[in-house]
Amino acid sequence: PLVFALSAIAIVYTSLVAFRQTDIKKLIAYSSVAHMGFVTMGIFSFDVVGVQGAIFQMLSHGIISGALFLCVGVVYDRMHTREIAFYGGLVRRMPVYAAIFMLFTMGNVGLPGTSGFVGEIMTLTGVYFSSTWTALAATTGVILSAVYALTLYRRVMFGEMTNPALVDITDVNLREILIFAPLVVATLWLGFQPGLVFNITASSVDGLLDAFRTAVGN
Repeated sequence: PLVFALSAIAIVYTSLVAFRQTDIKKLIAYSSVAHMGFVTMGIFSFDVVGVQGAIFQMLSHGIISGALFLCVGVVYDRMHTREIAFYGGLVRRMPVYAAIFMLFTMGNVGLPGTSGFVGEIMTLTGVYFSSTWTALAATTGVILSAVYALTLYRRVMFGEMTNPALVDITDVNLREILIFAPLVVATLWLGFQPGLVFNITASSVDGLLDAFRTAVGN
């Protein structure tokens, strides 16, 4: 129960903190803390679905969060600032970048078809059978993640390009596309074929839970 409470607080509180950030990188960093709340919650459910979901969430988050930090690096490399207010209307000058950023934003939110959805729905399902209230609180965090992530995307990509410094900004180059390509494939592939991971981790999860039940029984 203690870890459930701390996990729920981490998910909800850090989501609210993320929403108040003015720096893109800091927003994504706080988002990472929130998503790790799902991991601890799933592990301590001691349910096969929850633990499998926690493992999958760690793998998925490593891909999606890493890709989002790379997205920040792309614009920082060009403009040397991470302030959200500096940007706006980038979709007009960087359509390919906007599409890439959108995919990983949706994965971070947990859109079905991305790897982010699988980890979140499985941890929530595993925890639901152990603590309904924890699952409900964590679901609130899912809603909040959509709020701050989509708000960030709207402010950076859409609206009028009022900053004259952005007029000459260039879209992603070939080197950057080649860096993003395997992350795009992994996000979608694991979203549609999560069994690739579960088939590998199933025996370890079963062994872990058997050891736990034995220890509790003793």
